[in-house]
Amino acid sequence: MTPCPERSPDAWRRALTRFVRVIPHTRELGLDVLVADPDAILMRLPWRDDLLGDVSRGLVHGGVLTMLLDTVCGSAVLRALPEPEVCPTLDLRVDHYRPAVAGLALYAEARVVRVTASVVFTEGTLWQEEGRPVARGIGNFVRLGPRNTPPGFADVLFAEESDKEVQDV
Repeated sequence: MTPCPERSPDAWRRALTRFVRVIPHTRELGLDVLVADPDAILMRLPWRDDLLGDVSRGLVHGGVLTMLLDTVCGSAVLRALPEPEVCPTLDLRVDHYRPAVAGLALYAEARVVRVTASVVFTEGTLWQEEGRPVARGIGNFVRLGPRNTPPGFADVLFAEESDKEVQDV
């Protein structure tokens, strides 16, 4: 399957920004969509003190890393399908390489490895410093198909009236 060729990477960046702003925790944490190319999605989670799980050692909570991998991999799924459809997380494996530390933004990149009729397979990586991965995620997402995707799902993602709002933030 080929990704939606009629929509530009910038249109996808705005659509995925809209998507992460609908999810309460990603909106409140200020997750930014930086790139939405056909081959990869790149997001940035700005540093906030409430990301800490171990305050005394200044380490980011593992749940934050899992949430970030799930979100970036799920966003890559939307970008890879012929038309966006609802695809809940089937499973997500996270390999932690080193702790994420206080004071630095987290970057997340994901790509789709394979699309089948029923499952989309993804890989994601998190880092704070280029070349030093914090964690890797392997996420599989079940395709619910057009029948189980709300009517107008893609229209809402790509709605023109929200473009100014997305650009202003």
